[in-house]
Amino acid sequence: MIGLALRSLKFHKGGFVASFIALFFGAALVIACGGLLETGVRELAAPQRLRAAPIVLTGDQGYPGSNKVFRERVRLDASAVSKAEAVAGVQAAVPDISIPAVVVPAGGRGGATATGHGWDSARLGPYRLVEGSAPSVAGQVALDSRLAARAGAKTGDRVTLGLHGTMSAYRVTGLVSGPGAAGTLFLANTDVARLAPQHDKVDSIGILTRPGADESRVRAALADAFAGAPVSVLTGDERGRAEFPDVVIHGKNLVSMSAVFGGLAAMVTVFVVASTLGLSLQQRQRQMALLRAIGSTPGQVRRMVLAETFTVAVFATALACVPGPHLGHWLLSRFADADVVPGVLIYRSGWIPMVAGAGTALLTALGAAWIAARAAARTRPTEALAEASLERRRLNWIRVVVAVLCLAGGTTLSLVTMNVDGATAGSTATPAAMLWAAGFGLLGPTLTRLMTAVLRWPLRAVTGFSGQLALLNAKARAARLAGAVMPVMLATGMATALIYLQTTQNQGAQQAFEDNLRATLVLTDASGGVPTSLVDDIGKEPGVAAASAYVPSSGFLEPSKAALAAYNGKGRKPKGSPVQITGVSPAGIERTTAIRVASGSLADLGTDTVALPESAAGGHRIGERIPMRMGDGTEVDPRLVATVGDQRGYGAALMPASVVAAHTTDGLVPQILVTAASGTDAKQLSARLTGSAAPLPGLRAVDRSALVTASAEQNDTQTWVAYLLVAMVVGYSVIALVNSLVMATGERRREFTLQRLVGATRGQVMRMMTVEALLTALAGLGLGMLVAVATLVPLSRAVLARALPAGPPSILVVVVVATLVLTVGTTLLTARVALRTRPSAAIGSRE
Repeated sequence: MIGLALRSLKFHKGGFVASFIALFFGAALVIACGGLLETGVRELAAPQRLRAAPIVLTGDQGYPGSNKVFRERVRLDASAVSKAEAVAGVQAAVPDISIPAVVVPAGGRGGATATGHGWDSARLGPYRLVEGSAPSVAGQVALDSRLAARAGAKTGDRVTLGLHGTMSAYRVTGLVSGPGAAGTLFLANTDVARLAPQHDKVDSIGILTRPGADESRVRAALADAFAGAPVSVLTGDERGRAEFPDVVIHGKNLVSMSAVFGGLAAMVTVFVVASTLGLSLQQRQRQMALLRAIGSTPGQVRRMVLAETFTVAVFATALACVPGPHLGHWLLSRFADADVVPGVLIYRSGWIPMVAGAGTALLTALGAAWIAARAAARTRPTEALAEASLERRRLNWIRVVVAVLCLAGGTTLSLVTMNVDGATAGSTATPAAMLWAAGFGLLGPTLTRLMTAVLRWPLRAVTGFSGQLALLNAKARAARLAGAVMPVMLATGMATALIYLQTTQNQGAQQAFEDNLRATLVLTDASGGVPTSLVDDIGKEPGVAAASAYVPSSGFLEPSKAALAAYNGKGRKPKGSPVQITGVSPAGIERTTAIRVASGSLADLGTDTVALPESAAGGHRIGERIPMRMGDGTEVDPRLVATVGDQRGYGAALMPASVVAAHTTDGLVPQILVTAASGTDAKQLSARLTGSAAPLPGLRAVDRSALVTASAEQNDTQTWVAYLLVAMVVGYSVIALVNSLVMATGERRREFTLQRLVGATRGQVMRMMTVEALLTALAGLGLGMLVAVATLVPLSRAVLARALPAGPPSILVVVVVATLVLTVGTTLLTARVALRTRPSAAIGSRE
């Protein structure tokens, strides 16, 4: 039977080519997503400024006992430097501190963004002086030669540096050359200690080992010395995490994103391959029946089908291992271009993604082949040929049970989606769409018959005799029709659901932003932030009705003492829940935003207090202590003084700006919200706050409309990434749709020939096929829209508090038109090719 299987491949090229295409594209997609997943898990970036240090110590960005991460840089205590130096094999432990900066040359025109560091850390590059001398006292700076050229500065010049919310004059003592980005400058160590975002803290520590020391042993000794502390000991490309902490933060985002779309691609692969193979084997029912009639055993028939499928699958998946990693690398580059992930993130795609992608395709193919061959193999020889001429209409019980489980899972996730925060609703809506599509696909023949019954009378009324014949064909060959309808359902349902899911979430976030912002102006600074003390000065300026600092961050609400006491070492230990944290000015926040106080008072918001969104404050009372972790992992225990409305899950915990800023990466206030007094012109106020008499040189003002536009553009950029992945999965579904239609139509050459022999013209056959194509498209569209509705209505209720999703109607129009064009066009083109065969040749051709 194995030899027969291999020899039979050349006689059924159409079906096997279709299966090959489905397996190849499916495996390539899964391998690409697997490579992105591995890249996010490894979190590697080639070190630049720290590459001379074989070992680097930095704060552990991971939340304890979880795969979540802190969004702000976790710093090390300065005492860790001396502790590291005491470890055997360590020659020097060099601390590194990064300070956001802007270089303004003499004359005050232009400027270049940069990052400041202490001169001692220059040897970690290593950097070398190419001109002048090193900065040794306060007020001196050495510039990277590329930065100096960009800023128009040279040795001996006086430049203005914006550092940690201050603008001061510095003298350029030298120019340096070294690795890394062009925006690097070095200050005297005394200036760095004074300007550090957090005093008595360092960003990382570069370890220089003694000559001849075994680096692996030194690393192990350092790990032992800092055991139990939130310290990461890094070597190789891991060192890039210390230099670029965004690699860790956004690497986790890449993990979740690639896992979701990788799972979606795998599900589509299973669906498409099973459908393609099933349709291919249906076309060979007479061959299977003949084999059984001449004495082949059920086992022999199954082995033949499995051998054929395995041969095709091995070649398809092996070939997919070539473009798969390249596709993943291309996707990562597009993400970096959109600033979704750092451009320094190193792409890694090892054997695990390839095994996962190839394994998924192989198991899918073999499973689908086994299921499809099972019916033919179990048929008794005396009934085989009779059954081949008629399609079975019963669904086997295994398929029904799995379908019911999928639909039950989809219903459950839809109910969960409807009751979660709008910001997180998409995480349950996407798998819900997958389950709905899978459930409908498993019930394909039954649902297709229902859709045919619904569409029978309208189509018969407008298509006449051709339509009647097409409907009779559909009734007699429900399984064949289902094989064509299900890819249409999958493509239209997933496309509509996933695209409108993104537009709805985008609209929800943007609407929450616009509804919350009441400020006339937003002030920022060229150096990246301003000190918290400036807010009071802004509030006293003429024409200013209110001013508030705005410091966005995030953290975790820790389990309460009662929850920990109930745990007491038994069961699953409670974990912290993520929460957005915003630093504000209590005196001005209610007049610059639409924050609504539900209980308590924001006037009580002080140094050791917090106001929580209503959704996060459940079970807590005013005056109660709330255990939290700030964005840099610091544990705090503020007192609850108020609760605020959370705008369908887009709200944040409010704390004083000085408290939040002290636990952020830059340690500054990035924005000041300003509401103009009644009768004050916004343009005049903007000019006064940013002109020569400004409270702080370098201030810039943006009006509300510009800020709303910038927020919308940022949301569109992030949504574009999701669109890219959705386009790939939907594109694969479209390929499967065309594949299935070509197979389903191409195998009907004998049927068309018989119609021609009894007097039907080519035009009549084409009109019949047009009606069948419309029936296929409309049935698939109807089922696809059910998938979309079941997914989007709960999501819209959670995000927008309404049943209708957000997004232009043109998306739906494009989906419908594209489906009709693809389905009808592919069917008619294939039928036209089939009709070119002479009746005498077609009727004598082999099955």
